[in-house]
This record gives sequence, structure tokens and C-alpha cells, in this order.
Amino acid sequence: MKSQNKYRKFQLQQKNIEALEKENSRFKRVYSEYENMSDELWNLENSEGEQVPDDFINAMILQTSYLEDEIKDWLVQFNEKKDDIKHS
Repeated sequence: MKSQNKYRKFQLQQKNIEALEKENSRFKRVYSEYENMSDELWNLENSEGEQVPDDFINAMILQTSYLEDEIKDWLVQFNEKKDDIKHS
């Protein structure tokens, strides 16, 4: 049995992500890149066969974390905007 992809950190906020993807094409591109990189990173770390250099994996982890930070910022702003609308 394969372990769950630890890089997929936004699964509980899927509805907000889908809404953001519809209203913001840049967010959609960033989130798509995050999904691709996190899947590839997980595959590299869990595959058997030829080893990938640690420097390469560390660079992917760093890039993935930058994308995560950007996505988190968007989600915070989105949630704040939703809260403002509810309270107005």
C-alpha cells in the first residue's frame, strides 16, 4: 500500500480552491504547477530504481514550498473576502 502524498496540503480547502481557480487564471496556473510538482516529488521519493540526487529533490521541495506559501496567501485573502461579504 502506498503512503499518502504528504505534499498535498490543501485537500480540506478544495471548494475554495475550485472557486479561486474559476475567478483567477494566475491562481489556477500556480495551483496546477503545485499539484504537478508535489506529485512528481512524491513519485521521486517513493519510486524504486535510479536514485535522484538530493540537491535536485531539495530544490523541488523548496520550489514546492514557495508555491504552497503563495497558495496559502491566496486562500487567506479569499477567506477574508468571504468573511467580509458575510458580515456586510
